[in-house]
Amino acid sequence: MQLSVWTYEGPPHVGAMRVATAMEGMHYVLHAPQGDTYADLLFTMIERRGKRPPVTYTTFQARDLGKDTAQLFQDAARHALERFEPQALLVGASCTAELIQDDPAGLAEAMRLPVPVVPLELPSYQRKECWGASETFYQIVRTLADRDITPRGDSVALANILGPTALGFRHRDDVREVRAILETLGIEVNLVAPLGASPADIARIGAADFNVVLYPETGDEAARWLERTFHQPAIRTVPIGIGATEEFIRGVAALAGVDPEPALADDQSRMPWWSRSVDSTYLTGKRVFIFGDATHAVAAARIAHEELGFEVCGLGCYNREFARDVRAAAQQYGVDPLITDDHLEVEEAIAAAQPELVLGTQMERHIAKRLGLPCAVISSPVHVQDFPARHSPQMGFEGANVIFDTWVHPLVMGLEEHLLTMFRDDFEFSDDAGASHLHAHAPKRTLAQPIALEPVMGGSLWTDEAEAELKKIPFFVRGKARRNTELFAANEGRAQIDLETLYDAKAHYAR
Repeated sequence: MQLSVWTYEGPPHVGAMRVATAMEGMHYVLHAPQGDTYADLLFTMIERRGKRPPVTYTTFQARDLGKDTAQLFQDAARHALERFEPQALLVGASCTAELIQDDPAGLAEAMRLPVPVVPLELPSYQRKECWGASETFYQIVRTLADRDITPRGDSVALANILGPTALGFRHRDDVREVRAILETLGIEVNLVAPLGASPADIARIGAADFNVVLYPETGDEAARWLERTFHQPAIRTVPIGIGATEEFIRGVAALAGVDPEPALADDQSRMPWWSRSVDSTYLTGKRVFIFGDATHAVAAARIAHEELGFEVCGLGCYNREFARDVRAAAQQYGVDPLITDDHLEVEEAIAAAQPELVLGTQMERHIAKRLGLPCAVISSPVHVQDFPARHSPQMGFEGANVIFDTWVHPLVMGLEEHLLTMFRDDFEFSDDAGASHLHAHAPKRTLAQPIALEPVMGGSLWTDEAEAELKKIPFFVRGKARRNTELFAANEGRAQIDLETLYDAKAHYAR
């Protein structure tokens, strides 16, 4: 185990909390010491839920370790059952409580409680949050699904939507978009799970004709069990981006035996139009570094490469269970895959790649800010600003609009900021000049000091004069100019890059 200021994933019991909190009528009894209740804040402060998670902690303290902590767990389970009256209970231990080996599953079974109990064995020191969510949802489905309920065989197809959880990146909004697509195709939704589902809903999960796996990190293991048990096929195309959304629609329509054209006819996305427009050309070929959970990272790489004309210069994920997908995508784009949960390693890779845009998690947002690079968030973990009150999906054609705005605006606004910086010494843009649209005698304004968009990544290699000259180059080609100049200096054996070296490199590459 490694201590870190930041972490991409919490322990697996946090993943279990994401599933329990997403559901209705489910309660999680967590054997945990005082202090492990910090996880409540993730939902109430970051996701801004109106109620605290449905979790009862035993919250034993150091002085309790000499007593019967098993009795503490059983008392907590009885209290939760009496107070909350859930349809079913999840029982498990946090990473700290796992060390005292009280066996919550066995303790709950011995109590013979009047509701179904789903025991969770989550190895906290071998696995992490995404796996914990996946395993929890799988165990819920396997325990609660009524195996006597089978697909109804009706002329109208019925689908399950699997994978969305609490604290998920835009899950609420994605579900709304996918529901709308299915409704347009004349497909009914049997249930969405875990988000919004109750144990009673899970019991009838076998009634659907097929499953839509929106988030493989959470839903795929349960979907594979449903394939084996109920012979339900699954759609695993994640509809993020125009191309993937069209593939998703065709795949769903083929399974349901319906015409895909009503859903494909949606022409509300502006991304295809913009990609063909003259305005897009100055962003074509921009280098983008992508890091996040595997599903969102792979989807982002496809959009960047195929739909926006960017060059993928880095691609990676933190959840090793899906590393194979990222490695395959990285090979397609000709980059080395970065599979790590160490944010310092990610920062080093971004600094080395010198991209024009970073797409990542809240960690990459902080990294990009330090390096002076534009950034857009595409994946959990995220902070409060990435749980907007407005509808802001990633999936479907409307999701493509959101992605278009989120990715392109940092580049466009970065260009505007660069122009303000470049013309700062012009008489019309100086601090002493009044606003150009106001009367000459209007009060003079004070401009904030502009933010430098390019970090000093070469250390003492660059002189101050050369750095100042480099900043006059537009940000979206500045990285290339820096790389070319450093390569030229290395080939020429020059120990320092001054103005003369910068101009010599420019002349060399101009030839």
